[in-house]
Amino acid sequence: MHQIEYTTEGTCSKHISVTIDDNDTIQHVTFIGGCNGNLQGICRLVTGQKVQDIIRKLEGIRCGAKPTSCPDQLCQALKSRQQ
Repeated sequence: MHQIEYTTEGTCSKHISVTIDDNDTIQHVTFIGGCNGNLQGICRLVTGQKVQDIIRKLEGIRCGAKPTSCPDQLCQALKSRQQ
């Protein structure tokens, strides 16, 4: 298992915690701050999915005029593990 703790930038959420298993599958995601209902939905949808699939699907999503979003920040968190 691998744990990611990521401080977000440019979103209402402030922090993301992600647990990834040894098969590169997301096991658990928690957002601190942000739109609670929407973020609960994102967490449930990505749990059980492969990291690369989530990055491919969600990276680059914007929130209104902001250059990023909570889904995009999740992707940045996932990518930070690979660097």
